Amino acid sequence: MTTTLRPTGPLKKSADGAKTRTYEVCVNSRPVGGIELATHAVFGPEVAQIRRLRVKEPDRRRGRATVAVLAAEEVVRGWGCNRIEVTVPAKATAAHRLATSLGYVERNRQMAKPLTEGPGALPAGVEGRSMTEDEYAVWLAHEQEVYAQTWIERGVPEAEARAKSEADHADHLPQGPATPGARLSVLTHEGAKVGTLWVALREADAFVFDVEVDEEHRGRGHGRSLMLLAEAQAHEAALNRIGLNVFAGNTPALRLYESLGYEPTTYYVYKELL
Repeated sequence: MTTTLRPTGPLKKSADGAKTRTYEVCVNSRPVGGIELATHAVFGPEVAQIRRLRVKEPDRRRGRATVAVLAAEEVVRGWGCNRIEVTVPAKATAAHRLATSLGYVERNRQMAKPLTEGPGALPAGVEGRSMTEDEYAVWLAHEQEVYAQTWIERGVPEAEARAKSEADHADHLPQGPATPGARLSVLTHEGAKVGTLWVALREADAFVFDVEVDEEHRGRGHGRSLMLLAEAQAHEAALNRIGLNVFAGNTPALRLYESLGYEPTTYYVYKELL
């Protein structure tokens, strides 16, 4: 049997070069599912996304999805794309196995934790305080650079990474430290600054956008203290869930989050199209 993609409509193009198209997944011309392809809204027309892939139950576990993904890669190569990305829910274990088997690698994952108990106490001599305006200016320049470099190290072209960093920070901190729901904090140990924390307090949950221990103070448990501070801030806002993002390769951070009870919710995987 032959599995193919059959367009369900014309290729849609926007003024900025973005493309979108949906297809039926067919076996010998018989529809068994569907797939939606698009170019990336942030990284531009050279990066594709599989936005949706569905195979009907009777045709699952027969390799239909595998062939559909490989066919999708050929389609977006024809669009001029050199990378393809997929967002996989952590509960979709079969989809995650499929992506891994086809050479997709994890770039980052989101994790979350229910806040059913009060936060743990900070160690003696460790405190959190609000970031000052002067500290914010220094922190923002540093944070934007680190964030851009993180994407560059994971295969994103420098111009795209820097544009994303600038756009993301402008989007999430439009009013700087005065942005509603933003908590920008400094962690101190016996009065000396040892790290910084950025938490967004949203309607449904809290999200840790950035947690960083100053290099000279690492390896002393301050990362755990910063996370306890984040959880305390979420509790103060009467939120019962907290989430975060961690990039692949950041093993110390991943181990810390796992030890605190955070579990994956979403995987972001990609593949270079040679």
